[in-house]
Amino acid sequence: MMLGSVQRPLQPPPDGLDLWPDPAEWSNYPAVSRFLPLARLLLNSVLLVAVAVPVTVVVTSMAGLAIVTARGRLRRWLLGVSVLMLLVPAAALWVPRVVLLRDLGLADTRLTVALLALAGTTPFYVLLFALAYSRIPASLLEAATLEGLSPYAVWRRVALPLARPAAVAVAALSGLYYWSTFMDPLILVSSPDHWPVALGLRSLSELEAALYPIYLAAAVIVTAPALLAFGIAQRSFFSSVER
Repeated sequence: MMLGSVQRPLQPPPDGLDLWPDPAEWSNYPAVSRFLPLARLLLNSVLLVAVAVPVTVVVTSMAGLAIVTARGRLRRWLLGVSVLMLLVPAAALWVPRVVLLRDLGLADTRLTVALLALAGTTPFYVLLFALAYSRIPASLLEAATLEGLSPYAVWRRVALPLARPAAVAVAALSGLYYWSTFMDPLILVSSPDHWPVALGLRSLSELEAALYPIYLAAAVIVTAPALLAFGIAQRSFFSSVER
């Protein structure tokens, strides 16, 4: 992708293996803005991730704790429902989501896709937190309750700090999901002014083949923040595990 982004546009493909074009066409990167309102799309994606990721972590971590602290048949029932919801194809939810959000007047905004975080984004994150909480001694959670802590205080002051690696993992995975998703915005967001950057990048894929270096340059710009954020999250994850 990087090598293709510095090829000269409107030129035939290289004859043979071209490891590095000479000269490299770095002007492809500023040229992206002539085909795409990149700054606005990046801002939309940053806003989407900044809202959706914290909501996802909070909702899924609370749901995971509810599963772990449930007793007997209720706990098995909650686990079964979570696994069952995980098996539901994403395509089966597209039409209900569109109908529901349009009826509520919440469709076609910059934060429409972020509303999916209110449902935890995916049951997999709930199960991940449930697994992390299951490794905490039950006596510790019971002692916190006996000390008079409310369920919210137990989650915030005891459970969530002890499950920090899971929180970092969920934040990283959900951040990558909301940064790169284009199917949900394609269905839920119709105004180009509200598109995230992944959906805008998809529109560039319709360029003629001779202009693909500009498309690849846009892909590098869009991918770089995600790689940087993932690297930071990975370092934070291993640091949390070590502690």
